[in-house]
Amino acid sequence: MAASLAAYIALPGTVGEAMEHWHDVFGGELMIMRYSDVPPMPGSPFTPDSNAVAHATLTLPGGAGILSGGDAMPDGNDYNVRGSAYSLLYTSETPDDAKTLIAKLVDGGGEEGMPFAQAPWGGWYGQVFDRYGVMWSFSCD
Repeated sequence: MAASLAAYIALPGTVGEAMEHWHDVFGGELMIMRYSDVPPMPGSPFTPDSNAVAHATLTLPGGAGILSGGDAMPDGNDYNVRGSAYSLLYTSETPDDAKTLIAKLVDGGGEEGMPFAQAPWGGWYGQVFDRYGVMWSFSCD
């Protein structure tokens, strides 16, 4: 297998729901594995809820990207989802494609962070926070 880079995100018990929502928005192939689907893990520092997501992968259509994730475990670390110094960048083929995806995220309970418009560098750019607090940046040449 060739080397690759993909995004991985942990959410507080909502990764399954988020992945299903993103699958509805972007399409592609979705795989969700819950802890009830995996063998016991002797020596694990936590006892996961059997319904928690151990691993999920959304492969976008046409090999456009892969988004993976799992439910965050109750280890005392509270990660700030919204307001962090990251976003998931989706580069579309046309501005209309990006506008359609942004509308789906907003209609699904998200909110626009930065209007999708012509950027100073000549392309298009905008941001939306989905209902899980994840920032999606959209770009188009």
